[in-house]
Amino acid sequence: MSETIVDEFSSPISVERLWKAGICDFKNLMPKLLPQVLSSIEFLRGDGGVGTIQQYKLIKANEQFGDVKDRIEVIDHKNHIFKYSVIEGGLVGLKLKSYVAEITLNSTREGGCLAKMKIEYESLEDSLLSEEEITRIKDGNLAIMKATEGYLLANPDAYA
Repeated sequence: MSETIVDEFSSPISVERLWKAGICDFKNLMPKLLPQVLSSIEFLRGDGGVGTIQQYKLIKANEQFGDVKDRIEVIDHKNHIFKYSVIEGGLVGLKLKSYVAEITLNSTREGGCLAKMKIEYESLEDSLLSEEEITRIKDGNLAIMKATEGYLLANPDAYA
């Protein structure tokens, strides 16, 4: 069975700064902002462009998922669209056959950003993810956005 999860997040940070920090420099910034979750991100293949395979080294508290590997499918710097597929780890292999996420950043009238996320997944069994599991996914994505936003608010010259 397959399902689509959608979520969005508003930020006072401009699209350009959020894109540079939260997408383009994710590999370097996230382990610093979320050390309780992530120890490192490594490129296993590629340089951060389409086709790059990244490995996320999770801390012990998240070991039930093991390390997570994803592949960058789309990175559109002009339209601020980022799409990736989880190819190993996380819920893939445990409950899911596939997990593809797309993040789109749009400017707001106020000069901030509206981040939209769409996740499409296919389950291994004939049941979809529970509301609790979906909430955890959304909360995890929100934590990443909030950490990035907090860093950029505290460091107004960063990624300018």
